[in-house]
Amino acid sequence: MNQLPEGYNEIKSVNLQKDKKIALLVNLLALVVMLPLLVLGAMIKPVNLAGESALKELLIIIVFLIVYMVLHEAVHGIFIYKYSKQKPKFGFTGMYAYAGSDSYFNKREYIIIALAPIVVWGVVLLILNIALPFSTFWIIYFIQACNISGAAGDLYITYVIKKMPSDVLIKDVGIEMKIYSKQ
Repeated sequence: MNQLPEGYNEIKSVNLQKDKKIALLVNLLALVVMLPLLVLGAMIKPVNLAGESALKELLIIIVFLIVYMVLHEAVHGIFIYKYSKQKPKFGFTGMYAYAGSDSYFNKREYIIIALAPIVVWGVVLLILNIALPFSTFWIIYFIQACNISGAAGDLYITYVIKKMPSDVLIKDVGIEMKIYSKQ
């Protein structure tokens, strides 16, 4: 929907950039998720920080992480386009990369948009981690850990939306989500 229907009023606004309390909560959630994933990874393949290969691996991880961030937002964008038929807007605030839109999405559509990257990349990265040689474990696994923990904002907003009335419409311009309802 590209226009807010008559009778709808804003019932909540979530700004992950300006609301420091929510930003702290989301980042703590990401950390709480990341730490056990790293411990699990170290149990599967102990970390070896010695030698030239460790630096090379670190550089590869950094490059792949940047590519992953773009691809994560691209998946949001694909689903935004699927439901709105409008070109999504992409950006980076210094704290968050984002895909946004001026369209309004119903509860179901928005939850799919929010969770699509964690699901899509979770499956792709799991397959890659299984299929590629064990020597590449940490390159793929670290990106997977970032996929899961980095979705803390998406998981938080999904939690917020799930508790809302069934008629809500969500407008997500990137770092701020406005939620509207007839109620």
